[in-house]
Amino acid sequence: MDVDCSIVLGSLYPDMSPQDQKKDDAVFPGGSYTYTWTVPEDHSPTADDPNCLTWIYHSHIDAPKDIASGLIGPLVTCKEGILTGTSQRRQDVDVDFFLMFSVVDENLSWYLDENIASFCTDPGSVDKEDEEFQESNKMHAINGYVFGNLPALTMCAGDHVAWHLFGMGNEIDVHTAYFHGETLSIRGHRTDVASLFPATFVTADMIPGNPGRWLLSCQLNDHIQAGMAAIYEVRPCSWQAPEPTLQGRIRKYYIAAKEVQWDYGPSGRDRSSGKQLSEAGSPAEQFFKRSLYRIGGVYWKVKYVEYTDESFREEKQQSEEEKHLGILGPVIKAEAGDTIMVTFANKASWPFSIQPHGVSYGKAWEGMRYHDGVSQNGVSVPPLHNFTYTWTVPKHAGPTSSDPPCLTWMYSSAVDPVRDTSSGLVGPLVICKPGTLDDNNKQKGIDKEFYLLFSVFDENLSWYLSANIKYYLRMEETSLKKDDGFEESNRMHAINGFMFGNLPGLDLCEGDNVSWHLLGLGSEADVHGAVFQGNTLQMNGMRKDSANLFPHTFATAFMQPDNKGTFEIYCQTSNHYQAGMREQYSVSNCNRRALSPALRYRAVRTYYVVAEEVEWDYMPDRSWERERHNHSAESYADIFLSNKDGLIGSRYKKAVYREYTDGTFQTPKARINGDEHLGILGPFLWAEVGEILNVVFKNNASRPYSIHAHGVLERQTGQPQVAHPGDIVTYQWEIPERSGPGPDDSACVPWVYYSMVDPVKDVYSGLIGPLKVCRKGALRTDGIRKDVKREFALLFLVFDENQSWYLEENVQRYSNGSHKDIDLLDEKFVESNKMHAINGRLYANLPGLTMFEGEWVNWYLLGMGQEIDVHTVHFHAETFIYKRGKSYRADVVDLFPGTFEMVEMLAGNPGTWLLHCHVSDHIHAGMEILFQVLPRQEPVPAVLNYDEGTQHEDEDDSQKVRLFGAKLPLGQVEAAVIILAVTGLVLLLIAAFLLGVVIYLRRQRKLRRNRRSILDDGFKLMSKKNSGL
Repeated sequence: MDVDCSIVLGSLYPDMSPQDQKKDDAVFPGGSYTYTWTVPEDHSPTADDPNCLTWIYHSHIDAPKDIASGLIGPLVTCKEGILTGTSQRRQDVDVDFFLMFSVVDENLSWYLDENIASFCTDPGSVDKEDEEFQESNKMHAINGYVFGNLPALTMCAGDHVAWHLFGMGNEIDVHTAYFHGETLSIRGHRTDVASLFPATFVTADMIPGNPGRWLLSCQLNDHIQAGMAAIYEVRPCSWQAPEPTLQGRIRKYYIAAKEVQWDYGPSGRDRSSGKQLSEAGSPAEQFFKRSLYRIGGVYWKVKYVEYTDESFREEKQQSEEEKHLGILGPVIKAEAGDTIMVTFANKASWPFSIQPHGVSYGKAWEGMRYHDGVSQNGVSVPPLHNFTYTWTVPKHAGPTSSDPPCLTWMYSSAVDPVRDTSSGLVGPLVICKPGTLDDNNKQKGIDKEFYLLFSVFDENLSWYLSANIKYYLRMEETSLKKDDGFEESNRMHAINGFMFGNLPGLDLCEGDNVSWHLLGLGSEADVHGAVFQGNTLQMNGMRKDSANLFPHTFATAFMQPDNKGTFEIYCQTSNHYQAGMREQYSVSNCNRRALSPALRYRAVRTYYVVAEEVEWDYMPDRSWERERHNHSAESYADIFLSNKDGLIGSRYKKAVYREYTDGTFQTPKARINGDEHLGILGPFLWAEVGEILNVVFKNNASRPYSIHAHGVLERQTGQPQVAHPGDIVTYQWEIPERSGPGPDDSACVPWVYYSMVDPVKDVYSGLIGPLKVCRKGALRTDGIRKDVKREFALLFLVFDENQSWYLEENVQRYSNGSHKDIDLLDEKFVESNKMHAINGRLYANLPGLTMFEGEWVNWYLLGMGQEIDVHTVHFHAETFIYKRGKSYRADVVDLFPGTFEMVEMLAGNPGTWLLHCHVSDHIHAGMEILFQVLPRQEPVPAVLNYDEGTQHEDEDDSQKVRLFGAKLPLGQVEAAVIILAVTGLVLLLIAAFLLGVVIYLRRQRKLRRNRRSILDDGFKLMSKKNSGL
C-alpha cells in the first residue's frame, strides 16, 4: 500500500532495505499486515494551506494495475484541533465530499480475463488487442460512476463544504472539473473549475448559495461525450437567501451567433519562415493545401458577434485594439456588484446558447440542458430566435484579495458543448474588483489588454463538417472515411483561430502595462504551455514566461515589456508548435512614457559550453528494473531496451551540452559533488539579478546548433545566432529584475536553455540544460543558495528519438539485422524510441541524488515535450513546500511542456525512496529514479517556519572552517587567527620575560653562592695567618 502524505510503506520496489522491513511491501491473499503511518509536523498543512489537506492511499505492487483494479481511497490530514474526538469529524466545515476523476482502464485490471469470461456474450471471440474493445473498457468515471450515476451529492445552501478532489490514471487523465452554478476557492483564488491530473490533489472550499440541481463534469470534449459527469444538489433547507446587495451597474450586451467563412491563415504565408502555407513539404501543407481530399485553411464556422442594440441590425465595429480577438466573441466585462444582461440572437442554422463561467445565474439562464428537473427557454435558442440572459456578480463571485484586479473567464454555447465550441462559439468574460474599470470599460492602470485562446479546433466535430465537405470538396462525407489523413488535416492548432503567425494586432509599446487574458478549450490534446518569447510575465506575484492552459481553464498575466523587437507567442507542446500554434507580437519605443533608467550590471559571469556528440545509454544497468518487475512474464522495459526485431535498444547517438574550464576548450569540467545527477542535461548555469551571463559556445557537433534561454534578456531580435560545426559564438544574457524572482517567489526561479535552430529536433537530440536566476546576494560562491544545503535539477521528458536528427544513424549503428528493412513508421518501432526519462535515464539509473536527514534541499523540476508529457512528479516518504503566492505543502508536482517549478524540501526520513512520474504508462515505461536520505551527521539546522513567513537558516558548512573543533564562517576566521596570533605573541613575550627573570634569579643565586664561598676561603686564609703569628 502506498500513501501520498507521510512515511510511505507498502510500496514494492528495490530500495536496499533489509528483509525484515519488507513485510509491508506485499500482503499475499489471506494475509494481513497493520500499517502505521505518522503525520509529523513537517508533513502537516502550512499556515497558508486549508485546515485539511487531500491525499490518497493505494496498492503499490504494480500501481497502475492495482489502481485500475480498484484499490485506491482518499486520506485527509488536518491541522491540530480540527478533528473532534473519536468520530474524527471536522469542526470547521459542515460536509466533506471526496471525488476521484479517472478514466479507469479496465484493460489494465488484474481481473480483465475474469471479466471477459463473466460478462462477454461470446468470450472466445474477444480480441484483447482490438482497439474498439480496448476503448470500450476505458470508463470515464467520477468515483467509479459514469453518466450521472454517482449517488446524490447533497448539501444545504449556506453550508461550508469542503471538496477533496483528485485525479488518477494515464496520459488521457487531464481533467477540468467544472462546478456549474457555484464558485469555489482554491488556495485563496476564486474559480469554478479544478485542474486534475494523475495523483493531483486539490482541496476546494465552497459556500453554496444557489439552490438547484447542478452539473459537475469534466470539460474535456472526449470526457464530456464519454459521460464523466455527476449531479450535485443544493437544497434551500432553513437557509434564508440574503437580500440582493448588488449596488453596481447594469451592463448590457447584444450578441448574435453568425455564420462566417473563417480563414485560419489569411495572409497565405507562414510569417515566421516567409513560406507559402501550401508549399510542398512545409509544416503547414497538411492543413492549408487544398486537394481532392483536403478542405484547406478556410471553413464555414459560427462566431459570436456584437451588435449595437436589440434590433440586431448594425454590427458594432471593432476597434484596432480588438482586431486580435479573431474567432473570439466580444469581451464581456463587469465588476463585483454588477448585473450583466446579454440579449442573444441566433442567426445561425443550429440551436445555440450562451453559458458563462465565473458569474451567478438562476436555472433559467444557465444555457445548458441536462437532467436537472428544469426546462427553460435559455438552454437552447432556436435559429432566428432571441433570448436575454441575466447574470449577477455578487461579492462572493468576484476576485479574492489574493487574486489580480481582474479575473479571466469564458462564455460558450452549451446546447452541445463539444460541437458548439468546435464550431466557433466561444468568447472571453472578465470580472473585476469594484472600481477597477473606467467609464470606457477599460482596466485602470493598464495600457493594453489582450485575449488569447489556445485551442486545437477540431473541425471534424463541428456542426458544419458536412457543409464544408460539400462546399469545398464537392463530395459526400462518406467518401472520405477511408482517408486516414483527412481528420488530422482538420485539426487546426490555433491561437484565436489563426495559425503560423497570422494573428493581427499584437502591438505593444516599451514600458506599457499589459494584461494578457489567456483561455484554453478542447480535448485531451489541448495541453498547452503558452510561452511569451523575449519578455517575462508576472502571475500571482510569481515570475514566469509561460502559462499552462487546459480546456476551460483561464489565466491572467501581467507584462511590462522592456525588450524591443518582434517575438513569438507559441505553444511549447512540440507537436502544437510544429502544427502552427505560433503567433507574433511586437514591442516598439512609442515615447509615451519615461522609461525606467537602465540597470547597471555589477558582474559578468562567463561559461564555456560545447555541443558534442556522444553515445548515450538510457539504461546502462538493468538490475533494478529486473528486480522491480520480476513478477512480469514480459518486462515492460523490453520494448525500449531490446535491439532485436528491428528495434534500436537503449543506446543512441545524441548531442549534449558540456562545460569546459576555459576558452581553449581543452579540459572538460568534471561533474562531481552531486552534479552527476544532471545526466544528459547541460551544465547547471546560474546568475543573480543584476549580472550578465556570457556563454561562449563551441559547436563540436556535425550540424548547426545554438543556445537560447528562457527568462533572460537577449538584446538581439529574432532567433539566436546559429553556430555551424566548428564555430565559436558568444551569447550575452542580461539578468534584469524581471528575469529574477517575483515578489511572491522563493529566492531563485528556474529556467531552461536549449538549441533553437530547430527547437523540437534539437531538444530531442539532447541539447537542453537548466538555468536558475536568484535574488542579489542569495547564492554562495559555488552557486548554491546560502539557505539550503543541496540543489538538484530534474528534466521529465519523453525523449522522442523518432524526431532526433540522428535517427537514421542510430538505426544503422545499433539495430540488429538489415537496417534497410526497418519501417521507420512502424507503430512498434515508433513506440520503442520514446524514452520516458528523467535526465535521460530510465528505471532508477540516475545517480547522485543523496542528502542527509535535516538538510534543506531545492528541487528544480523541468517539463518539456509534447501532448504525452503530462507528468505528476511524486516524492515517496517526503513532502515539500511550493509557492503559489503563498506557501503550500504537497508531495506531487504537476509538470507540462514549458513548466519550470522549484520546491523546497526538508529531508526528514532516512532511507532510499522512489521518485517517479505517477502517470500509469510512464511508471511502466521506467520514469522512476531513487533518492537517498542518509541519517543525520550534524545537529539539525533551524527549521524553516513557513507559518511565520520567515526564511530558513541552514548552516552553510561549505563556507565554514573547522578551528579547534568549532565551525566558523570565513569572515570570522581571519579575525580569530589574528586574535590567536596576538595572544600567542603576548604569551610568548610573557614567557620569555618570566624565563629571563628565572635565569637572572638563578645567576644571582649562583653569584651569592660564589661570593659566600670566596668570603669563606678568605676567612679561612686569614685565620691561618693569624694562627701562624
